Amino acid sequence: MDLSLSDEQQAFRDLARDFLDREAVPHRTQWDRDESVDLAIVPKMAEIGFFGLTIPEEHGGVGGDYVTYALAMEELGRADSALRGIVSVSSGLVGKSILFFGSEEQKREWLPQLAAATRLGCFGLTEPGTGSDAGNLTSRAERDGDDYLITGQKLFITNGTWADVALVFARTGEPGSGPRGISAFLVPTDAAGFEAREIQGKLGLRGQATAELFLDRVRVPSSALLGEEGQGFKIAMSSLDKGRLAVAAGCVGIVQGCLETSVEYARSRTQFGRPIAGFQLVQDMIADISLDADAARLLVWRCADLVDRHEPFGVAASKAKLFASEAAVRAANLAIQIHGGAGYVDEYPAAKYLRDARVMTLYEGTSQVQKLLIGRDETGISAFV
Repeated sequence: MDLSLSDEQQAFRDLARDFLDREAVPHRTQWDRDESVDLAIVPKMAEIGFFGLTIPEEHGGVGGDYVTYALAMEELGRADSALRGIVSVSSGLVGKSILFFGSEEQKREWLPQLAAATRLGCFGLTEPGTGSDAGNLTSRAERDGDDYLITGQKLFITNGTWADVALVFARTGEPGSGPRGISAFLVPTDAAGFEAREIQGKLGLRGQATAELFLDRVRVPSSALLGEEGQGFKIAMSSLDKGRLAVAAGCVGIVQGCLETSVEYARSRTQFGRPIAGFQLVQDMIADISLDADAARLLVWRCADLVDRHEPFGVAASKAKLFASEAAVRAANLAIQIHGGAGYVDEYPAAKYLRDARVMTLYEGTSQVQKLLIGRDETGISAFV
């Protein structure tokens, strides 16, 4: 692939960085302390185009390619990963699921609003008893005439208390039917029987709303079914492949942020009569962060380029997500080491980068699951036995 960016891609990255440096970076520490971003930034982000990227103009989006989308996710990760999660879940996991699997009516109803962020979406897959084992989820959707009645519980749902629509995965097949018995539904969050409770006290990503969802015989019409009955697991896995690209790109932003803050601090901090940037062991740590930034970014760009060329990208997404998420944790640890005691308090961003990075190795497929997927692709033998 051509590793150079087009003028349009570079212009969007510059626009995104300038906007976030002005509207997000000065406030991220307070948002983290408050455990909530100021939602007034959401329409501003939509105006820049964050929510509408890769959604076609005929559906209310701004179009664009996936390399540009990856650049946007990187800048959001560098500024505040809580903002990246809001965008990539609402317009990514939910919006793109509707784009690729929805009816024309569903696209008309939801996509323009998701692209403009006048409504937000959440992705209801994970349950208390099923994280990596999503094919055995227990939420149920039972037929009642022309409607479905959905009952179940979801856990660790980003945007859960802010969302206007939840993409809920529930079992329409018999118990024990596995992935083939799962269907997907677009559920308005103001429906009777739907409740969202925010989860407090998170290690990181404190600024974004993370919730438990409770559905007690929530009635939705058959038109709320996304795709066909039994197609839910396929929809979820397809969405997560692109979601892993977004997470990986956001992790590149964390690594880049760690690099920038470490270099700035090392140049200004003096010990033994000179800047610590002149000490070889400090330079060694900075070199490791810089190397990880470049390697992770190239893996992300390769994956985005495959998506743009309509080629298989699932394994590339797993590789990018695995490497970039682990690199983000390494980079944040090194950034704290470079900052010394200053890195242990939130006056500097290193501590927040570490807390935000840690969950990246867990959600949208743990590092261990990514290794299984990569290993299965290389050997042709599934380890899920």
